[in-house]
Amino acid sequence: TMSDLRVSVAVLSGVVLLSGACRRAAARFGVARSFLLKLLADAARLGQWTELGLCFAVTTIHLLTLRGADCNPGGTLEKVFRGTRSVRAASLLIAGQFAAAVAAQQFAASVWSLGLSDLHARHRRFGFRCFDPLGGSVTEAAAAELACAFVFQAALMHVSDLKEQLRVPLVAATVTALVYAGGGTSGAIYNPVLAFSVIFPCGGHTHLEYCFIYWLGPLLGGHMYLLVSHQIPSNLFLPPIFLKTYPILEKYKNEQE
Repeated sequence: TMSDLRVSVAVLSGVVLLSGACRRAAARFGVARSFLLKLLADAARLGQWTELGLCFAVTTIHLLTLRGADCNPGGTLEKVFRGTRSVRAASLLIAGQFAAAVAAQQFAASVWSLGLSDLHARHRRFGFRCFDPLGGSVTEAAAAELACAFVFQAALMHVSDLKEQLRVPLVAATVTALVYAGGGTSGAIYNPVLAFSVIFPCGGHTHLEYCFIYWLGPLLGGHMYLLVSHQIPSNLFLPPIFLKTYPILEKYKNEQE
């Protein structure tokens, strides 16, 4: 309902301000806010086009207000593979991302417990539980997450050199299109940390199945694009057995050197 929407938008506005203040003070994690944006789009049942418009709007706000923030372990690992971030720094950052995901769960539950809207009251009555989030089989959901991550990585690479005025709406439009295409199958999350916060507490499947869908799928999808587009850094360390298994990688690295 519109009253639920108004309350949720008010909560999200507060979270945006809180995230910005915390980031300026110490942190670079946007998981708590992303968690609430995802819940708003999925739980309010506002109608497909309203949800998609809301997805575009909040993604745009996210991109404009969290420039340079590392909210996805896939992007963090990519920087390790490219040699622009150390393993130790990446490990600490990913640990911080998962800590923020847990904090997001607690924050959302504390807000819902206030019963500010009928939607929040319903969540409270059900003990903040969620149910089977998949609209297809485990394999279909994993394929959807892989495809979404592949397309999103491709979009990021192709718009990275554009001016912000063009880059932000193009990325937001890509995210919205992926939600439209894959949302009914897996939720189109393609972020392991966000999935850990939003999906893993849900019933219907085991944690191992969720890891297969929401961790392995996106990580493979994002890095598959780097492979097929030959955007492999020359200083990337690959074990000799891996190079022998995939000769194209060895040939490419030799050409770069």
